[in-house]
Parts: sequence; structure tokens; C-alpha cells
Amino acid sequence: MSNSLMVGALQLPTLGMNATRLEFYLKKAKERGAKLMLLGEYVTNHFFKELPNFPISMIKKQTEDHLGKLKRLAKEYDITLVAPIIEVKKGEFYKRVAKISPKSASYSNQQILINYPHWNEEKFFSNPVEPLKAPMTFNIDGFKMAVIFGFELHFDYFWQFVIEKKVDLVLMPTASTFGSKQRWSQLITMRAFLNNCYILRANRVGDFVEDDIKWHFYGDSMLVDPNGAIEMRLEDRESMLIEPIYKEVLAESRRSWSWRNHLNRRK
Repeated sequence: MSNSLMVGALQLPTLGMNATRLEFYLKKAKERGAKLMLLGEYVTNHFFKELPNFPISMIKKQTEDHLGKLKRLAKEYDITLVAPIIEVKKGEFYKRVAKISPKSASYSNQQILINYPHWNEEKFFSNPVEPLKAPMTFNIDGFKMAVIFGFELHFDYFWQFVIEKKVDLVLMPTASTFGSKQRWSQLITMRAFLNNCYILRANRVGDFVEDDIKWHFYGDSMLVDPNGAIEMRLEDRESMLIEPIYKEVLAESRRSWSWRNHLNRRK
């Protein structure tokens, strides 16, 4: 078990079919000792509002090609990759996350999708609406991680799991836009502090135009520590974040604030 772990977030627009950019960043991440890399939403596939412009067969091929490349790169650079994907199954779309390690791959559905009139993923995707389950979890070098999609940040159910299972790092892919930068920053730092865990957020960059309105995906990917302090954040352009997380910081934060202790005494 290691006392520290180097983790990273890639802040990218939608990737084309060429993996050259991705390979460039992963090579640099490997040189800096990163063992995990998180990608934002709608990076391996186009933004969901753009998908009707493409044949279903092309969307399916894009996902399959990128998954093949991610598996190859995870093995080549000895790194675990976490990336949202769009799975095409029997002509329907499913919004999922892939966790690809050098030796294996696993997948999980996003459980709660946005359903606002201007941004209705729940209607577009065929993800089932069913009782909530534990989020995807896994371990790297003794650090326990959970994947929570950006919209799921708003729901306490997932954070009850985080605090009960002593999750060390929450991986949060997002596709945040409009004037939400300050609100997202406040929400993420609050969740990290109240659950005494690190949160690594990867937000996409790029623009989408609908009815003459520009949707600007502004980046601001960040690593937040268990005390709610932002350790590092990116600006609004393509870039990569690499930072360490520490067992000692987690332990000291949990000792100092004792949120779990209060709950455990009441079981």
C-alpha cells in the first residue's frame, strides 16, 4: 500500500478518430508517474445534441474504436483510464462510464440523467430509471475510488455511500457550461469537505451552438482535497492536470472533523 498516488485529469474537447493527442498526454502523464487518468463527459463521443447528425453506425464505431485505443494505451502506459462513453445497443444510446486498467475493463451506467427542457439526456438516452445502486468503485495502490457523474453530484444518496465506504477519491466527469463555474466550484469543494475525500473533476472544453445560443464548456477541471481546498485547477483551454493525493491528508482530515465518528456512534 502506497502513502501517495499521482492522479490526473485530461481537459479536452471531443476527440476525433485519431488518438495522437490522447497518446501525447498519456506519455507525459507516465513520465510524471500518474497511475490514473480521468476524461470529461462527451470527449470520446460528441455532445448528445450533436449525435442525431450522425448515422448510428458511425457513433457505434466511434465508441468501439476509442475503447480499443484506450485499452491499448492503458496497457502501454501502465495507467488506469476512466472515461464516459456512449454505448449503442439495438439502435438505442446508453450513457456509461468505462474503467480501463492495464489488465481489464469494466462499465457502469450513469444512474441519474439531466431531464430539463433545454438539456434532456434522460429522454435521449435509454438508461433505465430504477432504484439507485452503489456507484462504480475500485482500488489503486490502496486508495479507494468511486465514479460519480457530474449531475449525480447533487444527490445525497451517492455521498452517503462515499462516507460509509470510506472512499478516498471521487472521480467526477462533467460537461458543465453556461454561467455555472462558481456554483460548480462551490458544490465540489463542499462535497469534498463534508465527506473528507478528494474529488477529481474533469470538465470538457469546446463550444456547441443551438438556436444561435453558444454553449461554452469552460473547463475548470480541478483536484479538491478532503478539507475542501482546491489543490489545482485548469483554465478554459485544452490541458492536463497531474497532482498527488496523500493517505496522510485523508487521515488527518478525518481525525480533525470526525464526521464519520458522529455517524458511527449512532448506528
